[in-house]
Amino acid sequence: MPWGEFVDIKINAVDALQRQLRTARPGEVFMSSACDGWQPLEQERRLTRECARLLLEHGFQVNVLTKSALVLRDLDLFEDRAGRIGVTVTTLDARLQELWEPGASSVDERFEVIQAARDAGLDTAIMFGPLLPFLSDDQKCVDDLFERAAALDIDVIWVDALNPRPKVWESVKALLLREFPELLERYRRVLFSPPVRAAYLKAIRERAARAAHRFHIADRMEGCA
Repeated sequence: MPWGEFVDIKINAVDALQRQLRTARPGEVFMSSACDGWQPLEQERRLTRECARLLLEHGFQVNVLTKSALVLRDLDLFEDRAGRIGVTVTTLDARLQELWEPGASSVDERFEVIQAARDAGLDTAIMFGPLLPFLSDDQKCVDDLFERAAALDIDVIWVDALNPRPKVWESVKALLLREFPELLERYRRVLFSPPVRAAYLKAIRERAARAAHRFHIADRMEGCA
């Protein structure tokens, strides 16, 4: 089955975590980097909620990153505990979002997550990425993203470029062939030609730096491309 069209449910995740917490020392836990912990099946399974609850109750700092407004259900867990709520935003363009992020909450809903977290007194974060080459990565698009981050008074900002992961590339290639065939070879070069990719990443960092300085939030940047 193609990447992005299936979910492997870790049905023993809570039991496994309970065993680990008997000896684990409190630290920071990031939920989640590769797969969204609050995807639609979590509404039913509640595995992420239970894992977050256990970690928080054992003194861990839980740093959330999600594309789902479902995380609002779990803000009660973070009351008076160490944590940070973050969302990923790829683009402000609604059509591009529907194409590239089927099933994710709308961008407006994700910004509402940030506002709710701020209202609850929690630290917040935002990941702008992956920026879409030649679709949502020019200076105006990057400026628009940083303007929203400034308006929300985000605590931490990351910017990420599209990465050439093999399984992801197959899905990206299929989407490009269907919707943007004229960009296929340009994407291939940006992802797989080392000199082209190096120049592209340099340009992304420069655009992000300009936007961060323009909106006076350069001190919030923790990582870029």
